[in-house]
Amino acid sequence: MDRWRGRVALVTGASSGIGAAVAKQLVQHGMKVVGCARNYERIQELATECQQSGYTGLLVPYKCDLSNEEEILSMFSAITKQHGGVDVCVNNAGLAYPDSLLSGKTSSWSTMLQVNVIAVAICTREAYRSMRERNVNDGHIININSMSGHRVTPAADVHFYSATKYAVTALTEGLRQELHEANTQIRATCISPGLVCTEFLSRMYTQNPEKGSAFGSVKCLEAIDVSSAVMYVLSAPPHVQIGDIQMRHVEQKL
Repeated sequence: MDRWRGRVALVTGASSGIGAAVAKQLVQHGMKVVGCARNYERIQELATECQQSGYTGLLVPYKCDLSNEEEILSMFSAITKQHGGVDVCVNNAGLAYPDSLLSGKTSSWSTMLQVNVIAVAICTREAYRSMRERNVNDGHIININSMSGHRVTPAADVHFYSATKYAVTALTEGLRQELHEANTQIRATCISPGLVCTEFLSRMYTQNPEKGSAFGSVKCLEAIDVSSAVMYVLSAPPHVQIGDIQMRHVEQKL
């Protein structure tokens, strides 16, 4: 990780869960991390924690609604003006609504597409532009995907969500191919965890807390497990392209 010291990373969805764990570890390794989310205050708290812990890097909170392209573009413009540009982009933000294919709300499907797919594509495009404008040839774009982007479980609540994650799988491989065609050494990686102990399910089942808590007895990965996979990917030699990491708790069946 030494080669990333002092360089700039963008982590979306950095206010909690996997995003917060990734942002914290990158700051520990000496990176300047722009952590974005709608909940600016929670990222501020994390930034204070990093500072008080004496980490060598810096966490810069940024409020951004990833369902709004103008806010995303404004964020990248601010990063360029204030920090030079993005060297590492971790597309972590994502959400799910329990809306099935047969009875789901169009508004829920649209929001999942906007955040889980379109925002990932926009951040990827803008991060690549930032790298190329500065002749950065060793940047890295990492998409936090899901095992739901590799198999469909018999649970109607997550079928549309799974479709968005299959899209991320395709986006990551398509990105790898386009980066190769562009004759660049910028890398693209997909990290696909199974169930992780975060606020994801409680947010998904806001209208049905009992259903969300039903997963409490299921063995899950911790956010730090996924964050450690991000560090592993970034630590790989520059010539090594890690396409996808699929990971889940050893006791998770699907």
